[in-house]
Amino acid sequence: MNYFLKVNKNFLIYTFILLIIIPIFGINFFVSILGNILLLLFLIPLLLLLIIFVGFNSFKSKISVCDNCGSISLIPSDTCMRCGANLENNTKNNQLNKKPSESTIEVKAEEIK
Repeated sequence: MNYFLKVNKNFLIYTFILLIIIPIFGINFFVSILGNILLLLFLIPLLLLLIIFVGFNSFKSKISVCDNCGSISLIPSDTCMRCGANLENNTKNNQLNKKPSESTIEVKAEEIK
């Protein structure tokens, strides 16, 4: 018996604690804890995806493309690192800031004889 108590000391302690806590708090307490843990397991990945999405959009807004040579610049500067063109006017002419009607090409159909 003494050997059983030494080997299963943690098991006996947790069983004794559960036998005391269950009558005091009830089964509803454990069900709510289990529900909260499962809810966290589903919400933490969604929170991480939201943080990644916001970070990606922040990174995307800092990228500037040179109109002259087409090189991509991640460093906020006034001139292109490759060709030396002015990048200040580039932000005004950026494709993302244009209205869709300004970038749409009008095509007229003609009959070929």
